[in-house]
Amino acid sequence: MTSRQISRGPTLRRALVTTASASLALGALATSAQADPPSHDPTADRTGTTAPLVIAHRGASGYRPEHTLEAYRVAVRMGADYIEPDLVSTKDGVLVARHENEIGGTTDVADHPEFAERRTTKTIDGHAVTGWFTEDFTLAELKTLRAKERLPQVRPGNTRYDGRFEVPTLEEVIRLVKRESGRCGRRIGIAPETKHPTYFDSIGLSLEEPLVRTLRRNGLDRPGARVVIQSFETGNLRELDGLTRVPLAQLVDGSGAPYDLEAAGDSTTYADLVTPVGLADVASYADWVAPTKDLVLPRDGSGAIGAPSSLVDDAHAAGLRVVTWTLRRENQFLPSNLRVGADPNAPGDLAGETTAFLDAGVDALFSDNADIAVDARDAWVASGLGATS
Repeated sequence: MTSRQISRGPTLRRALVTTASASLALGALATSAQADPPSHDPTADRTGTTAPLVIAHRGASGYRPEHTLEAYRVAVRMGADYIEPDLVSTKDGVLVARHENEIGGTTDVADHPEFAERRTTKTIDGHAVTGWFTEDFTLAELKTLRAKERLPQVRPGNTRYDGRFEVPTLEEVIRLVKRESGRCGRRIGIAPETKHPTYFDSIGLSLEEPLVRTLRRNGLDRPGARVVIQSFETGNLRELDGLTRVPLAQLVDGSGAPYDLEAAGDSTTYADLVTPVGLADVASYADWVAPTKDLVLPRDGSGAIGAPSSLVDDAHAAGLRVVTWTLRRENQFLPSNLRVGADPNAPGDLAGETTAFLDAGVDALFSDNADIAVDARDAWVASGLGATS
């Protein structure tokens, strides 16, 4: 542990976990891609053991349009330990939850003639992007839009919810988490990700200060708060290290480099960050490293997973915890040896993939399907306890 981690007290942990049977985890695989899964019962079969965390990736995005209050609510009721809001800024400096600042793919903005002239092309992190952008809308204007499913070809069942839900603010997400924590009798965490911080700095809409102010206003900028802040960039995490007392997570993609370093002419790549030397540096400002899943369980030429890389062990040796992303149930997102059938959009063996990553030693994982991941995690914990008792 670094001195910074010690001063912050406990990082992400769950004091109580639900023990579910392996049969329930396998049974979840048979659920229709169009059907809603049952709610998770957070009061059943407590073990009292600290377990790897399940973080609901953008909420229950396998079952509802992502980054909506409903997606977050469903994820909590499935048993997720944390929910993840990606954060971007409005024109008037309010942080809202969207996967990207371009919202043509996740809202009905194209159906609003009053906003037609705002469609434009911008350069975001070195790439030209065409569409509508949150920073060109006030919060009041964004609230006239409604969310829609981002992957309608993959998850057609989710499209029945198109048009029902607003774009939520970070403040609204925090209020939801507090209400749901009280309802289910366990503390739910949040894992906000700052999106494109260098870009937002360049247009005078810094993400870090309003994020910390919002956490502080809600009593969450303190040791032991169930919050972890993520970023694919390094500079804003180093800045946040001096602004907040909550844990930080360095996201690591499978190729390329952090954009802040690239923009500054620094040659450091994501691959450099996960060497032993790179991990030691990450540990000087962050508590977690968050590699894409192929860096933890590499795929062979056929797309199958086998033995893990040394990354988890190397990260633990550097004093970092490891969270990997993103586990999804559809075949196209799974390794070839865990697919079921030939339909790329049909559910495969996500429980098996979850178990493989837990066996590899990760401390947490992001999933679009929190119900399956939670059941598989709980079965894994129960099995491990049985083997050691």
